[in-house]
Amino acid sequence: MPQSVHERGAAGEPISHTLSALSRLEVEFRRGEFSVVCAGPGTGKSLLAANLAVGKNFPVLYFSADSSPTTQVSRATSIITGEDSKTVKNAFLSGNFERYESALGARWWIRYNFSSRPTLEEIERDLLCYKEIYGPFPHLIAVDNITNVDTGDPRDSESYSFGLESLCEYLADMARVTGAHVLGMHHVTGEHSDGLAPIPLSGVKGKIGRVPALILTIHKEIDGMNSRILHISPVKNREGFEDSSGGTFVSFRLNRANLRLEAVDQDLPASFHA
Repeated sequence: MPQSVHERGAAGEPISHTLSALSRLEVEFRRGEFSVVCAGPGTGKSLLAANLAVGKNFPVLYFSADSSPTTQVSRATSIITGEDSKTVKNAFLSGNFERYESALGARWWIRYNFSSRPTLEEIERDLLCYKEIYGPFPHLIAVDNITNVDTGDPRDSESYSFGLESLCEYLADMARVTGAHVLGMHHVTGEHSDGLAPIPLSGVKGKIGRVPALILTIHKEIDGMNSRILHISPVKNREGFEDSSGGTFVSFRLNRANLRLEAVDQDLPASFHA
């Protein structure tokens, strides 16, 4: 037992981020651990990952199988600078991006892989290259989405679920070996795909609930002012509060201009204090 104290290293240390309101529900993204964020299409799981990855300046390796370079560069630039995302995207597409380059240059150790079907060998290669170039492993490794990782073609639904669980075990081991927080984005079952109601642990697609230390689900609310609110629920949390029903959540308003997630003042429900 005493040697575990000395061998811990950075394991268990929360990464710094701008979504500090999540701490109200004892949610932290700890180094050496694997987490999964689950939501329906277009709900906001990639925006959550982007805010975590670029909101603060620390080493990140982002596997963006689900979004193009244009989307990720313009999104990251807006979050970092606070500039309007449409203005940033137009500047990027027109080749008039010079005024933003210094802001992105300050995030020099955030790196992306845009392969649409990265293999495990490709992921390992990029990790080793990152360490060779920068010295440390990333503090955050994002995989968006985990179903885009090429682990071989599943024969049927049972082998699909088994393959997902094996991939999660691989990513959890990666977190432990590298000391990074590994964040995977994932889908939900069909009845929850509209993202308009709280998503329980049972709504996570595939049998992956056993492996991650933290599972968050996201559902959305569209208010009357063309604004979107994202409700983030800890349905599994080894290190803190969890509510597998998805009914306890922290809320963030999506700033549609700069794509930042801004905490909404709210009283936590009785289920948190019980």
